[in-house]
Amino acid sequence: MADFPVDPPPAVTSASLTRTVLGATIITVAGVLPVFLVGGLAVQLGAELHLTPAGLGLAVAVYFGVSALASVPSGALVERYGPSVAARGSLLLVAATMLAIAAVAHSYPVLLALLALVALANPLGQMSSNAALAHQVPPGRQGLSFGIKQAAIPAGTLLAGAAVPAVALTVGWRWAFVLAAGLALATLALVPTGRAAAASPARQRGERATGALVMLGLAAALAAGAANALGTFLVSSAAARGLSPGLAGLVLTLGGAVCLVSRVLGGWLADRRTGGHLNTVAGMLVVGAVGLSLLHLAGPVALLLGVALAFGLGWAWPGLLNFAVVRLHPQAPTAATSITQTGVYAGGCLGPLGLGALAGRLGYPTMWLVAAVTMLLAAGFMLIGRRMLLRAMNRR
Repeated sequence: MADFPVDPPPAVTSASLTRTVLGATIITVAGVLPVFLVGGLAVQLGAELHLTPAGLGLAVAVYFGVSALASVPSGALVERYGPSVAARGSLLLVAATMLAIAAVAHSYPVLLALLALVALANPLGQMSSNAALAHQVPPGRQGLSFGIKQAAIPAGTLLAGAAVPAVALTVGWRWAFVLAAGLALATLALVPTGRAAAASPARQRGERATGALVMLGLAAALAAGAANALGTFLVSSAAARGLSPGLAGLVLTLGGAVCLVSRVLGGWLADRRTGGHLNTVAGMLVVGAVGLSLLHLAGPVALLLGVALAFGLGWAWPGLLNFAVVRLHPQAPTAATSITQTGVYAGGCLGPLGLGALAGRLGYPTMWLVAAVTMLLAAGFMLIGRRMLLRAMNRR
């Protein structure tokens, strides 16, 4: 399927392009860092705020649930006020809330309320970053730029992990949130100055293939729900199979690194194709499902191969999906990606909850098989959504 070109962005210099991509990437990191910090600092938070594993699961679910509910409204705000204004609002909200957690989070309910509040900044930052890349990056480099931006998600995990020995175990966990606030404030300097032109009413209305986008969002929800199980349950699953906690943590770190590289590489390769991006996403999900199915087997070979395939392809698709939606829906790329991003957040909320309950009743091997089937279903829905989108485009 040939892509429909996005309106050509204005001429950009190498410096401005670098600033745009770097800004979009760090804005994305700032948006997801709060929930990753809570996960990475769970031991320290648990000692002071009585954060239990169930409480941690609820906090993550609340964060992504609020993000899902706020995704479409965030897209509308970005279209109305422009990505620069939205990005600044997102960063200021992150900074203020991170400082509030450091200063006043002395109980679990307060932490949960502040995490729900800062979750509003996550989709706002994501949508503003998508808009900036769609309108300011030349088409021949958009795939790579979206891949780099989405690589910020596993990079956020690595930062949160590094915060444990570097900050939490030296000066205390609260200073990790202070540093996160400082990162958000420092990123304000990378946001382009001036208010971007808002989309015109005709552009906002466009001829949005809403049904197709909802189908793609459903596929993203299933895929994200299955893939989020990797970061949530991989260590405990491997430890239950007899792997030491240290080695299990190293396997998770390896998976995160593979995911980061795969997202960037996938974007770079997308720029060298003229279409078929949604087909590629579906293929990645099929291979990722194979990787998830391998995790139900015992033995280090199955574990390492499963992690490589599941992280390397089964969780490397979000940037390519955003790129494909932007290319195929040029009338309002921000609003379009807000619909599919809602699915990603919904999967991040519901997937670990459902799969965690399944693991508790039937064990981790069964959970990994169910996650694999879920990812296969996601691939099927992705192809159905592509077909619906093509029909909607042909009717214009």
